Amino acid sequence: MAKANWTLDWRIVFLLPIPFFWALLGHTGKLDSIENLLLDLRYRYRGALPSPAKIYYVDVDTLAIQRIGERPWSRERFADAARLLIERGGAKAVAFDFVFSNLGHSELVSPEDSRKGNFALARVVRSYPQVVLAAQYTVGEAVTIKNAVRQFPLLRLGFTDREKNDVPELPEYPMVNPAWSATIGLIDIDYGIGGDETPRWAAMFAETVGPTFWHMGVQLACIELGLPPGSVRRNGDVLELFRAEDGAVLRRIPLAHGQLVEINWFSEWMDAMANPRTSLANVIIAGEMLTSASEAERAEAEAFFRRFENALVLIGPTDPLLQDLASTPFDQVPVPKVGAHGNLVKTILSEKYLTRTPPFVLWVVVFGLTIAVAGLSIAGGARSLFAKVLALLLLIGFVLVSFHLFSVVHLVVPVSAAVLSAFSTGFLATVLQLIAEERQKGRIKGMFSAYLAPTVVNSLIEAGKEPELGGHEEVITAYFSDIQSFSTFSERMTPARLVELMNEYLTACTDIVQEEGGTLDKYIGDAIVAMFGAPLPLPDHAYRACVATVRVQQQIELLRQKWRKEGDKWPPVVHNLRARLGLNSGAAIIGNMGSRTRFSYTMMGDNVNLAARMESGAKLMGVYTMVTDTTRVECEKHGGDRIVFRFLDKIVVKGRSLPVPVHEIMGFRTELSPQTFECLGLHAQAIERYHAQDWDGALQLFQQSARLEPMQPSKALAIDSNPSLIMIDRCHHMKLNPPGPNWDGVFVMKEKG
Repeated sequence: MAKANWTLDWRIVFLLPIPFFWALLGHTGKLDSIENLLLDLRYRYRGALPSPAKIYYVDVDTLAIQRIGERPWSRERFADAARLLIERGGAKAVAFDFVFSNLGHSELVSPEDSRKGNFALARVVRSYPQVVLAAQYTVGEAVTIKNAVRQFPLLRLGFTDREKNDVPELPEYPMVNPAWSATIGLIDIDYGIGGDETPRWAAMFAETVGPTFWHMGVQLACIELGLPPGSVRRNGDVLELFRAEDGAVLRRIPLAHGQLVEINWFSEWMDAMANPRTSLANVIIAGEMLTSASEAERAEAEAFFRRFENALVLIGPTDPLLQDLASTPFDQVPVPKVGAHGNLVKTILSEKYLTRTPPFVLWVVVFGLTIAVAGLSIAGGARSLFAKVLALLLLIGFVLVSFHLFSVVHLVVPVSAAVLSAFSTGFLATVLQLIAEERQKGRIKGMFSAYLAPTVVNSLIEAGKEPELGGHEEVITAYFSDIQSFSTFSERMTPARLVELMNEYLTACTDIVQEEGGTLDKYIGDAIVAMFGAPLPLPDHAYRACVATVRVQQQIELLRQKWRKEGDKWPPVVHNLRARLGLNSGAAIIGNMGSRTRFSYTMMGDNVNLAARMESGAKLMGVYTMVTDTTRVECEKHGGDRIVFRFLDKIVVKGRSLPVPVHEIMGFRTELSPQTFECLGLHAQAIERYHAQDWDGALQLFQQSARLEPMQPSKALAIDSNPSLIMIDRCHHMKLNPPGPNWDGVFVMKEKG
């Protein structure tokens, strides 16, 4: 067992770096792309969420561009659209997802047209604070391009000194001027924070030397809640949307890194119910129809604008040529980025913020799942397949739980590192287990193939349990066999012939023992020592051993016939070779025993010695197979009455003080003749008279059974006696030397046999 523990410890030490490696990759963001893919799958598993506000998209699409012309666009068109959406549509807010800065005009636009468009927009934003104009930083990382590139002051990158931070690209004068300020909203999304091209994060504010700029999503949330734009304050790592009159906080926005919010995507872009939209061209056309001479057209236009009532309207570029597209967790094909702002507003208003687990959870999940999966994967034995299936189910269960947690409480559990760690460690653990099992199979084959049948060796291997070596107690049936008068054989045969004979005899007998599930212990000259019930437990070990003795005696008869047919090849003593067998069942010590350099798998103990006495004592009882009553009882538990036993006597063998009932195995019931059964009946009656000390009555019955005995004395056949003749001599002895009145019928053997 110490070796097994060392092996397990060695595997743990060997596998331990794997979860550490994956946890480190997850901790340092190297697995973000995989984690984002799994996060997208969680979105699709969860499905769409109901919107907490009416958000309507007005697309600057191909149809709109055909209406307003190619860039640079006339800003009067957008001013008119915003005015119409608020005045005629009743929109709560109108936000633009592009910056009306001087960088947006080219030299192709005349200064007069540019000024005219800017003032038109300025009049609208001055009249309607709910019109949100966009401001934007160019990139998330510093790039030096004069008058063009501004870096977003992300706190997590160290931009904590607002005096040094860049100001975003702002709408052009007079939309923004010292006299009054329009509602400005940042439209910056992600900048690589999420690790892929999908917009996932938004910075809620940017601190500069001047004002603090709030994100467009924050501004729109304020308007939806009935708050003036900019009703925002920081409270640690939380933004609070508050009402100035009483200070009531209407929404709290938890911030990651003190500045960021992860967007919770509510639906796919093409879901018309979740994301209603129309073309800017339709807004312009409907506006023109309002002044139509046709009453029907005016009514149609009025009906068109009613769709925007109480809506937050986002006007953004959707034409693919404008290159403002990106994939989303729901949309693998790039869709307009303006949808990110709508989903950010929904996230804030619904307060369904995505929650990321603390960093330590990653390590706990990785090591916890890995240890569980690897532990199951490395399990051997009969339940190895079950354990591996359980490990796979555990992996699947972990993924499903993480998906469920995301769907129900919007919790983002780190999955990729844990699954990759558990899978790779479990796979390697399985490989190590297979290697260990192959080595174990090799050890088992090397240890037992010499004295176990191949089928038993395979069963031992399939059991997946290495035998307990070094000595342990097991209930078995011990088997001993010995050739009668073997010394005569060695005297009358050459060594070569004797070896040939013994090889044939031992092979035939050993094959039967192993076919019945027995384990060869050893050969001692001509003797065969075997056990049934170890190293592989056999509930019916006694029955198997009894069957083996019957078959061995039958096989020896076939060998005698074969040797007789071979004539002078063998001396007459071989033609009549006979063997005595003894069995006993009970607890014995089983294991590898011997010196440190030479040992063998064997058995020892009092019950083993008793089996040996059965073999040696069989001669004194006139039989060739003798077993204890314990073996008979155990045999009949599993074999019923298939095997026929004959009670012989209660004897005390040499070296023991307690009597042992002993029996002869007659053979298989279906193969015995009526004469044999008659003999057994008479013999049983004679035994009763014998124990009653009716010597004459016993003698009469034993004499009758002696004439019916299957084994009749014959010097030519090397049969010395039989049980009836032995008991006849015993009765004569008892008549001359009667036992006392308290005699218990026990016969004491004075010799081994």
